[in-house]
Amino acid sequence: MEKIPMTAAGYAVLETELKHRQQVERPRIIQQITDARTHGDLSENAEYHAAKESQSLNEGRIAELEDKLARAEVIDVSKLSGETIKFGATVTLIDEDTDKKQVWQIVGEPEADAKKGRISITSPLARALIGKAKGATVEVVTPGGAKEYEVKKIEWR
Repeated sequence: MEKIPMTAAGYAVLETELKHRQQVERPRIIQQITDARTHGDLSENAEYHAAKESQSLNEGRIAELEDKLARAEVIDVSKLSGETIKFGATVTLIDEDTDKKQVWQIVGEPEADAKKGRISITSPLARALIGKAKGATVEVVTPGGAKEYEVKKIEWR
């Protein structure tokens, strides 16, 4: 059973989603199924089939969340430090072509969200950054071609 690294915040988000799905969504879907059954013939009852589909999706997500939480290796980023980039680091990069500044935190796969500035430890950019220090230049092959970044700052927060 392979461990999944994640921050304490990422673990809490998954836990909250699991509780919501078990305590709110599951009873709501069961009620929808019960209500749909009262509408007669189940073979042609669209509401019943939609509710059963929702139940299947919800139960699948619950199983997935339980698995991720069971395999989670929670890492307290606030206790990490160092001069080289590793899991949990918040890295400020400068795009060598455009001089555009980007800030990324390297997190576990379940909590990665590019819109919020969090990239998965398994992403090509994070893999290229691991082990690098401030001032280093990294080259990353992206779908749009190779990109070069300079590491400006490494923070632990």
